[in-house]
Amino acid sequence: MQGQGRLPNKAARRRAHARAPRWLAAALLLGGAAPLAGAAQDLTALPFEQLLAMEVYSASKFRQQASAAPATVTVISAADIQSFGWRTLADALRSVPGLYVGYDRNYSYLGARSFLRPGDYNSRFLLQIDGQRINDAVYDQAPLGGEFPLDLELVERIEYVPGPGSSIYGANAFFGVINVITKRARDLAGARASVTAGQFGERRGAASYAWAEPGGASLLLAASRYDNDGRDLYFAAFDQAGNNHGVARGLDYEDGQRIFAKAGAGPFSLQLLHAERNKGVPTASFAQNFNDARSRTVDTQSYAELGYNGAPAGAGELGARLFWGSYDSVGDYAYGPSLNRDGSASRWWGAELKTVGAPLPGHKLVAGAEYQHDYRLLQYNYDLAPYLERLRVARDDSRFGLYLQDEITLREDVLLNAGLRYDQRGGRGAVLSPRLALIWQAGPGTTLKAMYGSAYREPNSFELYYAYAGAGGQSANPTQSRERIRSGELALLRQLGPDARLSVSVFENDVRDLISQRIDAASGLAYFANSAGAKARGVEFEYQRNWRGAALRANYSWQTLRQNGADLSAVNAPTHLAKFNLALPLWEPRWRAGLEAQYVGPRDTLLARTGGYWLANLNVFSTRLTAHLDLAAGLYNVFNRGYADPAPAEHAQDSIAQDGRNARLTLKYAF
Repeated sequence: MQGQGRLPNKAARRRAHARAPRWLAAALLLGGAAPLAGAAQDLTALPFEQLLAMEVYSASKFRQQASAAPATVTVISAADIQSFGWRTLADALRSVPGLYVGYDRNYSYLGARSFLRPGDYNSRFLLQIDGQRINDAVYDQAPLGGEFPLDLELVERIEYVPGPGSSIYGANAFFGVINVITKRARDLAGARASVTAGQFGERRGAASYAWAEPGGASLLLAASRYDNDGRDLYFAAFDQAGNNHGVARGLDYEDGQRIFAKAGAGPFSLQLLHAERNKGVPTASFAQNFNDARSRTVDTQSYAELGYNGAPAGAGELGARLFWGSYDSVGDYAYGPSLNRDGSASRWWGAELKTVGAPLPGHKLVAGAEYQHDYRLLQYNYDLAPYLERLRVARDDSRFGLYLQDEITLREDVLLNAGLRYDQRGGRGAVLSPRLALIWQAGPGTTLKAMYGSAYREPNSFELYYAYAGAGGQSANPTQSRERIRSGELALLRQLGPDARLSVSVFENDVRDLISQRIDAASGLAYFANSAGAKARGVEFEYQRNWRGAALRANYSWQTLRQNGADLSAVNAPTHLAKFNLALPLWEPRWRAGLEAQYVGPRDTLLARTGGYWLANLNVFSTRLTAHLDLAAGLYNVFNRGYADPAPAEHAQDSIAQDGRNARLTLKYAF
């Protein structure tokens, strides 16, 4: 996405904050009674026999044991989020085997198993909240950093399903599916409030109120507002006297607000979500003026879903949902004395009907149909003063899919999972996406999985039709075709006694017609086009152990990427990834700590190479400091390591430096 905006000075920012909605202050006055501790299930208390039997939903669109799922599903629990003090969804996903994150001081980008292309907007991951698609309709972007529209305190667990998921989910489930599952009203019963303060002007307030009748209706309301002034940043590419010697002052700020509501009554549910985010852009991307306070981006997202999930006449499970979504992206870009505004507006609605049943002994079927109509796909660009329209593209689109999956019990210790989906989008022709998984319970505590699947991604509206000939611009290319992936994986899950587990996965991803951003040598404009493709191979190891209230998770990934085209390079593809997470009790039961360490190996940039780096984070928190009060203190990048992420082509910088050491303090109170 190109741009979005920020208020031009601190006085204007204060005026904007003064005009902010008063719902947060009102929410802080809510009354009630609820204990703080115990809402989230503490997985450190469970033996691995129970963890292996834990049910997951996202691999097959029905609940099944993780060991029986046709993928190596990673589950991040609410206890993990609390233990390690993760602030964004991107922070949580960094701990997953094979995943890594890039940040350009505006948005966060997710890489998987060697793939994170310059110019990507996370369009190869399908992101859901409670099964509702969050990827927008113009960029197909999965928002993961501060732009993610939900507070992590409301998350019960995150399920990450690696590998192609188009056989059940359709487009964008290319490298994986991320399903963020929210807490139930009874988990947050009563009124709660929290305040956070941190370095560089970080402050945040949040409040929620929930009630639930036993076996009956429920309601959850939550709201938050956050603000971060950010730090002054130095960029060597702009180190000239006329550019403040390369220092961008006061431009790394971020602020926003989120509202979440969900209600349930019997088999019916209603969910509403709204988020606004305002981010300063300190990097002078897209050839802007450096250190210009007018440069900013703004994201506004809204989602609604009405759902039904029941078992009519006791015949299996029937699910239906009607959904609506909107995403507005606005960017203000400063060029000389003028200001250019670039943005998009997308609106969509859709419906899904799904049934799960066992029509024959030894078979469990899920079948469904899904339709989405993108009734507004608007992209625009214009100069503000004097007004000059440079781009206006208004389109609409639709997609339709049918899917069928059968979990077949071949014998007591062998499952065959077979799935197929048919998709049709606009006039671009139909596509079939198959998946097969053979799962063998080889012995007590040993599971072997052999998995194969195919997935696809359509070029999105931004890649196809965006055209702006100004500085840092892009040309359209409506001739692009969909990209495809064929993936094979072998996985071993071995339980090492009642409190430990080892898992090993070997994979190969073969991507065809890969859509990549290029620069036209004659015009200097970026454009998207299909390339020959690439092939990634690798192996992932993970060891987990729970003992005496402590939990350890350590994983290592080795991965290699081979490009099929001479015009491509393995940019942003680290060969080595290592993660270490340890949560443990401290000097007395009310206090716990989470220690996190991560290694990301060297990566090629567009012009050079970044070095590998280790990071360490520490979070100390109380589980019940008093009957109603919790306290958490986090220290991030403990050893103040200097490191940088490869930058996309729209930046003058070849790599972008990341944050040094910073601290945060959070108080939570249940009334």
